[in-house]
Amino acid sequence: MQGLPWSCVIRSQNEAADSICNKKGARKAVRMLALARESAWRYSARAAAALCIAALSSAAFAAGPRHALAMHGEPAYGPGFSHFSYANPDAPKGGRLTEGIAGTFDSINPFVIRGNPFQPFRGYVVESLMVRSQDEPFTVYGLIASAVETDEARSYVTFTIDPRARFSDGKPVTADDVLFSWNLLREKGRPNHRLFYGKVTKAEKIGVDKVRFDFGNAGDRELPLILALLPVLPKHATDVERFDEPSLSIAPGSGPYVVSDVRPGSFIVLKRNADYWGRDLPVNRGHFNFDELRFEFYRDTTTWLEAFKRGLYDYRLEDDPTRWANDYDFPAARTNGLIRETLDTKIPKPMFALVFNTRRAIFSDIRVREALIELLDFEWMNAKLFHSAYARTSSFFEGSVLSSRGITASNAERALLAPFAKVVRADVMAGSYQPPLSDGSGNDRVRAKRAFALFAEAGWVLRDGVMTRKDDATPFQFEILVTKREEERIATIYVTMLRRAGIAANVRMVEGGQFEARRQQYDYDMVPVTWQQSLSPGNEQSFYFGSASADQTATRNYMGMKSPAVDAMIGAMLRAKTLDELTTATRALDRVLISGLYVIPLYHLPQQWLARWPHIERPAKLPLQGALPETWWQKRASQ
Repeated sequence: MQGLPWSCVIRSQNEAADSICNKKGARKAVRMLALARESAWRYSARAAAALCIAALSSAAFAAGPRHALAMHGEPAYGPGFSHFSYANPDAPKGGRLTEGIAGTFDSINPFVIRGNPFQPFRGYVVESLMVRSQDEPFTVYGLIASAVETDEARSYVTFTIDPRARFSDGKPVTADDVLFSWNLLREKGRPNHRLFYGKVTKAEKIGVDKVRFDFGNAGDRELPLILALLPVLPKHATDVERFDEPSLSIAPGSGPYVVSDVRPGSFIVLKRNADYWGRDLPVNRGHFNFDELRFEFYRDTTTWLEAFKRGLYDYRLEDDPTRWANDYDFPAARTNGLIRETLDTKIPKPMFALVFNTRRAIFSDIRVREALIELLDFEWMNAKLFHSAYARTSSFFEGSVLSSRGITASNAERALLAPFAKVVRADVMAGSYQPPLSDGSGNDRVRAKRAFALFAEAGWVLRDGVMTRKDDATPFQFEILVTKREEERIATIYVTMLRRAGIAANVRMVEGGQFEARRQQYDYDMVPVTWQQSLSPGNEQSFYFGSASADQTATRNYMGMKSPAVDAMIGAMLRAKTLDELTTATRALDRVLISGLYVIPLYHLPQQWLARWPHIERPAKLPLQGALPETWWQKRASQ
């Protein structure tokens, strides 16, 4: 009792007095340190140590501007760090990286919903106030903003603008540009921008180089980090009136590249800004090593692959087991030393699924949705089409500590879910739920019998080989909207499986622009969707699954879900102060989403498959997400 805790008290008291005197929070820290001293004498070492930690935490928040901010805990890199560990600070500069993309585009403005934009524009051309570290769940470090300040409650955030920051036209980045960007995106940006930035109760410039955002009593601890990722646009060069229109030109950014050439639907070329202001920042060392980035677009996946075989672009992240097994042993691959790698990732596996649009009456009954899930024979599909290389997905946070799969709900989860006792299935609470497992025959009678029973409970019966509504003999039929050949193949196989149950589903394939427009307006019955999750989920979950997003166009609540339980779990995630609290809330959310049966979960790759030509090199250490082209470089001719 008189060892470490007491020395902690003495040391903490001295450090607090030296570092936070006359600063906000000092009085609170000193009071807590006094309590810690009393605990050390009168109670226990554990109590004293706990109060020491709380006192130091209070002192830390009172210490003023910092170089970084973590969602939970402390940043992994201290204020004097030189570079991120997954980047090579000695990587050579020069050369060109060509990326092949399946699809098309008609705009390079990724900040609005109109058009089919080129998404990678952010980061390369337009920068944010701060930037995420890719080997931490959610921590931001200084970029345009050299420092960040907030309080323990995270009721506000203040950013200090780096005086060196410049747009590519040479104009300085100012506090006015930051406030302009926040207001413009709040009014005319994508729905997620409007949702997140709309939570700011007050925004103001403090002096020449500081901006402060207040959040009132939002109770959302992620908001300071969300604002840190605000893309900064130039007030002096942005056409406000036409900002929300798709465009092939854009105002100058402050990023490492500028737009050099654009041909709609064909290619985009970015060239290094020779006067880039931030090249020597720690967050940029070892990044952005190529002088030129070229993005080539291909309308179909066959042409896309053949172009790679001819060396027309530099790397592929393959997601098709058949192609990976059969299509990479070609003469040029053997002659030119094609490198094939299997990479481990540590972020949640994507949820790829066929999504029910519950705005449609035909999918409003959960028993109907469960019956349709029963009728997908994944085991047959995986064996016949994919060499059994895929794993079945069942969690929205698959393969991570945030997933509820195989884990019994904790007491803390049960407490969160107590007001919604009927929402979560018993097998999901027990951690035993799995998507239906078939016999792999493609015609599993047990699964079909289960599906027919569910249809009957919901008022549908099989008559003369046709699934019809019992009351009025309306046939059960719907459409699956797709835009890629792989999606068409999966959907067509599923339609064949449904036909055996008397269901007349059909597949409609449309081009990318029409698909995106219909998806934004929720003009579909069923659609394939992929949700990518991080290890620090937060505000985006409202955009994905929140009730308010169900009726707002262009969100990612594709199923039209309105669930008070989901809203409550997202709220708990946003209030979480520790990783344990975040994990509890996220697993609880996962259980509600799984229980709602809003999707037919498909599959994921256990690892990442990368093919690259040998003149492209990468660091040995990988970030959490695996491949990160921003850290790659071109091999020197002498190597």
